[in-house]
Amino acid sequence: MSGNRGVVYLGAGKVEVQTIPYPKMEDPRGKRIDHGVILRVVSTNICGSDQHMVRGRTTAQVGLVLGHEITGEVIEKGRDVENLQIGDLVSVPFNVACGRCRSCKEQNTGVCLSVNPARPGGAYGYVDMGDWVGGQAEYVLVPYADFNLLKLPDRDSAMEKIRDLTCLSDILPTGYHGAVTAGVGPGSTVYIAGAGPVGMAAAASARLLGAAVVIVGDVNPLRLAHAKAQGFEIADLTQDTPLHEQIANLLGEPEVDCAVDAVGFEARGHGHDGAQHEAPADVLNALMGVVRVAGSIGIPGLYVTEDPGAVNKAAKHGSLNIRFGLGWAKSHSFHTGQTPTMKYNRQLMQAIMWDRINIAEVVGVQVISLDDAPRGYHEFDAGVPKKFVMDPHKLFSAA
Repeated sequence: MSGNRGVVYLGAGKVEVQTIPYPKMEDPRGKRIDHGVILRVVSTNICGSDQHMVRGRTTAQVGLVLGHEITGEVIEKGRDVENLQIGDLVSVPFNVACGRCRSCKEQNTGVCLSVNPARPGGAYGYVDMGDWVGGQAEYVLVPYADFNLLKLPDRDSAMEKIRDLTCLSDILPTGYHGAVTAGVGPGSTVYIAGAGPVGMAAAASARLLGAAVVIVGDVNPLRLAHAKAQGFEIADLTQDTPLHEQIANLLGEPEVDCAVDAVGFEARGHGHDGAQHEAPADVLNALMGVVRVAGSIGIPGLYVTEDPGAVNKAAKHGSLNIRFGLGWAKSHSFHTGQTPTMKYNRQLMQAIMWDRINIAEVVGVQVISLDDAPRGYHEFDAGVPKKFVMDPHKLFSAA
């Protein structure tokens, strides 16, 4: 087998499906590996993190094959792979991790020390994450396969739930991680900043964890309507009514127990001017304002060290005007960084298989072809309440 196609970043605002090399059992430096597998991609998703790159808001290089949310079928395996067989369906954590370093042994797979010479942490098809080829493609290589891959249940059961299971590679664990690190538990009142797919995954996770009330805030009316339809309370950040007053109108008090930042560095709408400007610190500052004393804030929203399109010189280098003194005075806890997907994905797989969470419906999964990737990126950038999932081999119709 030698053919392959993938979604390639061609510069700000442009992606294209191109012919790309078929994967080899080699790492990005060209070293032969025997611990990897090659997957036929069953599903691969467009992520908000991909959108940051496509907007030109990172230092991503032209020619990068995108895609870190991958579900696939094992079609080739290296001689050192012992626990996977040809034909297995697997979920691929977006973190590339070796399983051998100190970080991996402590379940901090988002900051593996071995898979990226430039910095801790690796990912498929992502800027500064080790040059691993992305999975918005027909075929992809996964290294350290025995450690990284989560084998799904038998094929028929898995394909019946594939719209949900495709969310295991990133978005659902990321939302869940945000809720867990925010301290969500039975009876919690929770505010989620952002009604995009990660925010909705965090909201669904908060409900799974037993939250009493989940409030989702955004400036996008379509996304707010979708959140409301999924049974969540909403805060409309285009209104003149401040966030704390909207929370008070719902809860009888202007604070919540905990909050999740599912927006990240391209934030709009949590400051004084609503949706009229971008202010990357507004979300964090707003959350410190509405979270009770000694509460926690989970931050799965992406923040970057280099942002060429930032609104000011400091933000271009990841420096934000955060009211840290407020958080200190209120004894807040903050938790940042890439989600260690493997810490949660097996349990979340069981929650999906036993109908404890309807994540595909909550995040608005819409299946498209690989060739429709440019349209998916364009519509997602416009703010539609959808999670675009590509089906490179037209397997969804068969399921």
